[in-house]
Amino acid sequence: MRILVVEDDDRVARGLVTALRSASFDVQRVATAERALEAPPADVVLLDLGLPDLDGIDLLRRLRERPQTAIIAVTARGEERERVRGLRAGADDYVVKPFGVAELLARIDAVLRRTRSARAEVDEGEPPVTVGPLTLDVDAREARVGDRALKLTRKEFDLLVLLAQRSPAVVARDQILDQVWGAAWEASSRTLDTHVASLRAKIGEDVRIRTVRGVGYVLDRARP
Repeated sequence: MRILVVEDDDRVARGLVTALRSASFDVQRVATAERALEAPPADVVLLDLGLPDLDGIDLLRRLRERPQTAIIAVTARGEERERVRGLRAGADDYVVKPFGVAELLARIDAVLRRTRSARAEVDEGEPPVTVGPLTLDVDAREARVGDRALKLTRKEFDLLVLLAQRSPAVVARDQILDQVWGAAWEASSRTLDTHVASLRAKIGEDVRIRTVRGVGYVLDRARP
């Protein structure tokens, strides 16, 4: 597995590269956003959000255009609002400095498992998932409401697919957090609520995500 380390601090970068190579990963390190965008494709990107030449969130959004790459934000910004900002921009996971090597490797393993699973589903091919006017092409990772294309982040798409596949059943909050964010990610209820609120704004009024208090969420057609 190829890992791209995007880190401008030489000391931190040396430690990361040494630890990852010891774990048998193929590692490349770059120090700027420009070099990150020029780097060959990687399975996982460890992205420092405090880069000198471009805001890390802007770089994250551009790297997110590579759907087969998992992105773990590695940063000193530990406040919840910063984590939510990174997740909404498309990060698959978030590690706050300082962190242990064992924790980082566990998170890499988790995002790789999810990426492999998504690739396997694409290779096998899945029929579109529909709920009313909502259509989700899981293979192409495209979402539409009628003729209107939806621009979703990676996590928003995964969350919407899970709810659509289980519709009209209620999906428990813990199950959503586990399947969309993974067991290694300590996502909070507020993180989930933020993603749901964003999805509601994007999908409009023809399809709705209802809150079942104390349980979770359900996706269904809006009542006429």
